[in-house]
Amino acid sequence: MTGLSKTLAGVAIWFATAFPVAAQQPIPAQAKVEAFHAILLNVMKQAKSRSVQERFKLLRPTVETSFDFKLMIALASGKHWRAASDAGKQDLKRAFSRFSVATYADRFSGFSGQSFKTLSVDQGPRRTKLIRTQITRPDDSPIPLTYVTRRREGEWRIVDVLVDDGISELAVRRSEYRNVLRDSGISGLIRLLNSKTNKLLRP
Repeated sequence: MTGLSKTLAGVAIWFATAFPVAAQQPIPAQAKVEAFHAILLNVMKQAKSRSVQERFKLLRPTVETSFDFKLMIALASGKHWRAASDAGKQDLKRAFSRFSVATYADRFSGFSGQSFKTLSVDQGPRRTKLIRTQITRPDDSPIPLTYVTRRREGEWRIVDVLVDDGISELAVRRSEYRNVLRDSGISGLIRLLNSKTNKLLRP
């Protein structure tokens, strides 16, 4: 089994107990990813004249409608999510969402001729669709990005990003949060995410 196959198998296990999928007319998964890429590219082209806080504000609406942050943080926090109160879940989802948007605002801070290209749309495990793309760079090799998307409540959302055909961002987050959840629970993870976000958005 290849590294990518192992990653997708792990993602499939997480999805097995996830939220139910509603039988409504879906928004195409590819269109969702390409809309996300479009706003990223737009922000990259404006990066020199925009502060990180301004990039955050530009990215936030599209990023929050492109990703299923509720499912992602539920999977990343596991049993702690299931044991949390409704208010705790809402606060954690909000903190994770803000941190995720701030990470993109910080990471995509310049433009030197890059572009995004969709390579294929494949059926994935557990009713997911895999949108295989790449970031092309004028003076370097392309960076493969595979978006794992899933339909919930009639809409396709991104639930994981696989970098270089194998590194799952969701798995990385799950590993990063394990110790703080063990030691400080949901409230500790909320504090950590808010602290990281504040640092990323600091002028």
